[in-house]
Amino acid sequence: MLKPLIIRLASMIVTLIGVAIVVFVLIRVAPGNPIAMMLPPGASDQDIAQLVALYGLDKSLFQQFIIWASGVLQGDFGTSIVLRQPVLGLVLDRLPATLELSFLALFIAVAIGGVTAIWGARERGRSPEAAVDLFNGAALSIPDFLWALVFILLFGVVWPVFQISGRISPHLDLPFSTQFYLFESIFRLRFDLLGNLLNHMLMPALSLALPLAAIVSQLLKQGLKDVLQLDYTVLARVRGFTETQVILREALRNAVLPTLTLVGVQFTFLIGGTVIVERIFSYEGLGNMAIDAVINRDLPLIQGIVLMFALLFIFVNLAVDIAYTFLNPRLRHG
Repeated sequence: MLKPLIIRLASMIVTLIGVAIVVFVLIRVAPGNPIAMMLPPGASDQDIAQLVALYGLDKSLFQQFIIWASGVLQGDFGTSIVLRQPVLGLVLDRLPATLELSFLALFIAVAIGGVTAIWGARERGRSPEAAVDLFNGAALSIPDFLWALVFILLFGVVWPVFQISGRISPHLDLPFSTQFYLFESIFRLRFDLLGNLLNHMLMPALSLALPLAAIVSQLLKQGLKDVLQLDYTVLARVRGFTETQVILREALRNAVLPTLTLVGVQFTFLIGGTVIVERIFSYEGLGNMAIDAVINRDLPLIQGIVLMFALLFIFVNLAVDIAYTFLNPRLRHG
């Protein structure tokens, strides 16, 4: 396994370099002047020239990239033009919120998709399977941002049981030592904070989870139906296993491998989907910050956020490949 891992790590480096180059060039050829947005009306040409020189925008595109890339290799992603703070600190401060939202959405998607898939496979050929297919079609056809608006209307306005904005109520005492509020509240057994966090997170997490749940449900259900026709599952029924026992004890472990790969790939799209959903719910995550950075033409912050998203996508795919190799005996012993 060492050689494929080395090849994969090398491809990760090439991918990151490619992403960095593309993003760096695109955001600089896009219309708009970030320096003009920083200065008050009536600023002199000297003030503009000083700011342009301060952020290195007076140099050629190639020189700007070399300076920025050299800084990134040393852990310096530059300084935000609008917020006047180090980009790396800003990104790392918001990243935990996005990761917690993404993992909660993934947990909900796998739970819903797994339960509906098992139920549909158990009741295959009957009306419950048709109900599962109808749910999958509806969940997949509606995008996550539209689910977000529906949930705000239903559970924030008509029946106000959930908070519709923010990450946690500002009046609470926050004894957190990290930005991973959800995980830390569990470890500290602060269930009051955990309840408040979930009250803010459930609607955006469910908005992100439903399309992925439909994909998981459809693929896993089809995999289970195929496995349930094999000889060893028939033998399990002969031995007296119920249909549920056959699915859980015999079929599920073999049908879940293709779903695992798909979940890993779709999880990267789920992280990308947090951008719009975080904005809708005013959730203080990396996606919400990305929209502000684009609106304000904050070039260093945009570059840092995109590079962080690229790193997340690459490492998630690498983790899925490693997990699939360990779970699939043909690859593990090949």
